[in-house]
Amino acid sequence: MEANNITVVTEFILLAFEELNQMHILLFSIVLLIYSTCVFGNIVIFLLITFNPSLHTPMYFFIRTFTILEIVFVSVIVPKFLDILIAANSRISFIACFIQLYCADTSGIVECYLLAVMVFDRYLAITNPLHYSTIMSQACTKLAVFPWVVGLAGCSIPTTFTACLNFCGPNLINHFFCDLPQLQKLACSKSYVSNLVTSITAIFVVLLPFIIIIGFYTQIIITVSKIKSVEGKQKAFSTCTSHLMVTSLFFGTGIIVYVRPNGSQYDKFLALTYTVVTPLLNPFIYTLRNKDVKKIFFKSMRLFLNLTITRSGHIEKSCTVKSNY
Repeated sequence: MEANNITVVTEFILLAFEELNQMHILLFSIVLLIYSTCVFGNIVIFLLITFNPSLHTPMYFFIRTFTILEIVFVSVIVPKFLDILIAANSRISFIACFIQLYCADTSGIVECYLLAVMVFDRYLAITNPLHYSTIMSQACTKLAVFPWVVGLAGCSIPTTFTACLNFCGPNLINHFFCDLPQLQKLACSKSYVSNLVTSITAIFVVLLPFIIIIGFYTQIIITVSKIKSVEGKQKAFSTCTSHLMVTSLFFGTGIIVYVRPNGSQYDKFLALTYTVVTPLLNPFIYTLRNKDVKKIFFKSMRLFLNLTITRSGHIEKSCTVKSNY
């Protein structure tokens, strides 16, 4: 009889930032602006790299892949968050919740390994410049695909273990998207194994690429320190600064949340940083900190403005001619 009385959860309720209830409109406006800017900025970088042959190098190939990933990452999370803020539609079905969870965490894992691949690219360019082109011409596509394989496979393990838990209530998630720690807290059955699997998986998909990145940067620093000229050192480091800033922002919050998957009231504020704020900053970091991209961006803007002015002049002249008749 007891088994028949168990209530099975069919949907969850995302509480998001209900403590900021009076500020929902303001928060909606800010998040919408950030989301729009992030998507537009990444599209601009993607187009700049795609249509400029001078940027068809392995480094920019990975940056272009990164822009696609960022758009996918924010689009999995932010639209539902905006729906909660403006329409108070905080309900999400059980299946939709785990689909969002899988897609969001897969994107996060892919980003971890893609950042590791990008620093490996810089490591080869700085420490082995003579063989860099040969190696990357053969391995570039494989290195770009590798993070997606790891992400899709790695995320399936903790997601499956969590989905197999019994959810019989409550169904309130103290977050703005479906996240592993929060879901594991809601399980009626013991979530020790699921928590353990999540922690072990996090070591391989978050800590491991982070350690790899530190290792490559250590080798880069050692190599650059041997360069005698200050100008040579600055030139070598200039290709790494953007990547280093993005990596620090992303891993700083990600490790705190997922390597310690017990969940806390501060997790959603940390998550807001790496799911919304960091993707916004990345397009600006890769443009404003990158001389090549910045040069082409301003050149493209001038060309666009010139074409717009020329076209406006033709339209005005055409209107004047017609008015004379």
